[in-house]
Amino acid sequence: MGDLNTFPLSYKVEGKRIVVVGGGEEALNKARLALKTTASVVIIAEHIEAGFSGLGATLVERAFEPADLDNAALLFVADHGPDGEVAAAAARARGIPVNVVDVPEQCDFYTPSIVDRAPLTVAIATEGKAPVLARLVRARIEAMLAPDMGLAARLMGAMREGAMRLLPDGAARRRYFEALATAERIGSEIEAEALLAAHVAGDERTGIVHLIGAGPGAEDLLTLRAQRLLQEADVIVHDQLVPDAVVEMGRRDAQRISVGKAKGHHSFSQAQINTLIVRLAGEGKRVARLKSGDPMVFGRAGEELEALRKAGIAYTIVPGVSAALAAAADTATPVTLRKVSSGVILATAHGADDDELAHWAALAGAGLTLALYMGKSIAADVAGRLMAHGLAGAVPVGIVVNAGRRDRQAYRGTVGGLATGEVEFADGPAVILVGEAVRAGDWDDAADLAASQFKVA
Repeated sequence: MGDLNTFPLSYKVEGKRIVVVGGGEEALNKARLALKTTASVVIIAEHIEAGFSGLGATLVERAFEPADLDNAALLFVADHGPDGEVAAAAARARGIPVNVVDVPEQCDFYTPSIVDRAPLTVAIATEGKAPVLARLVRARIEAMLAPDMGLAARLMGAMREGAMRLLPDGAARRRYFEALATAERIGSEIEAEALLAAHVAGDERTGIVHLIGAGPGAEDLLTLRAQRLLQEADVIVHDQLVPDAVVEMGRRDAQRISVGKAKGHHSFSQAQINTLIVRLAGEGKRVARLKSGDPMVFGRAGEELEALRKAGIAYTIVPGVSAALAAAADTATPVTLRKVSSGVILATAHGADDDELAHWAALAGAGLTLALYMGKSIAADVAGRLMAHGLAGAVPVGIVVNAGRRDRQAYRGTVGGLATGEVEFADGPAVILVGEAVRAGDWDDAADLAASQFKVA
C-alpha cells in the first residue's frame, strides 16, 4: 500500500458559504454537489449559461470580487479565465481551500464520489487520478447500503444519550445499536425507544426472516436489496436450485443450510423448512430464506408465511426474476405483444389435471402466452393433451433450460412437433413458452424440435 498524498476528512461547512466561480456546466455540477450540504451556495459569473434555476443557489451575474469570499468555507473555480485566477489567489490569501475543476495540480482539495445517506456519508476519492473508478466503487457501496440507512443514523444519534444511561455495559449497548441499525420496521423514535426497553429488559431477540428471490441463478440478476440482506443475514437457508455463487454472496461468517429439493429427492420436507426458519428467527437470528426465481411464484412462500405469521415472526419479501421472465429475456420474446398476446399465464405443468389443460388450451388459442414451469419430463404429454383440447399443432413453442444462466439452452418448434418428437433436454430447470408471441422472439440459435424421434443431446 502506498502513502496518501491527501488526508481524508469531513470538512464542516454549516453556517458558511461555498462559492462557485463560473456559470457553465462544470460550475453546475459542483453546485449540485455543494447543495447537498447545509452551506449557502453562491454562483458567481459574468455570464451564467447553465440551468441553475430551481436549485436553491444564489446567482450573482457579475465579475468576481474579493468580498464574495466573506464567510466562505470553500471555493470551486470552474472559470479558467482571469476571473477564476483572481478568485483562486484571493481565496488562498485568506486560507480558504480551493478546487480548480479538472486541474488536479492546482487543487487544495478534491471532491470525492459520495454515497449520501445523510447524516451517514461515504466518500471515495482517488486524489483526482481516477474519477471513473471512484464512481464504480460508489455504485458497489450504494448497493450495500439501504436507502433508509440515514434514518437509522439519525435514530442512533437521538438514542445515544438514553442508551449510554440505560445500557452501561458496552457490549449490550453495541448489540442494541446493531439491532437498531438493521431493524426493518423501525421508523420513529418511539419504536427505537421500545427496542431499547426490550434490550434493557434482556429481551434482545430481534429475529426476522427475509424471503428472498435469488432469480434464475446469475449473480448479477439479484436485486440490490437481496444483496444487502444476504450480507446482513446470520443464517442463509437456501434451495437446491440456488447456485453456490449466489449463496456465497452472503456474509462470510453466516451459517448456510441447504434444504434442497431436487426431483425425486427432498432433503427437507416443507413442514421441516417451516419449523426451521421459525426456530432460527425465534433465536433472534436474521434469516435469509433464499429461493430460486421469485419466492411468490411456485416458491411455496404461502406455507412459510403462514408459519411465520402463526409464530409472530417478522418477515419481509424480496422479489426476484422469475424463470419465465428470464427465459423471455434470453430469447427476446415479448410474452405480451400488442395485437398478438394480451397477457401471460404462469402455470406449473407438473400434476396439471385435464380441466386445467383444457383451460390453458383455450387461453393459448385466444392469444395469451403460456409459461409452463416444471414440465420438461412431461413436455410431449402436455403438448399432446393441449392439442386434444383444441390447441392447434402449429402454435409455436419455445423452451429454455437454465434460463438466465451462462449454460442456458433453448429449443424451438410447435405444439405438434413437441407432442410427437422424442427430445432429451439439457439438465436443469426448464420453462416452456407456448403461444403466437413466441414467433416474435429470437430463437435462431435454438435447437429444432420439429422432427419426430429427433434427439437434442
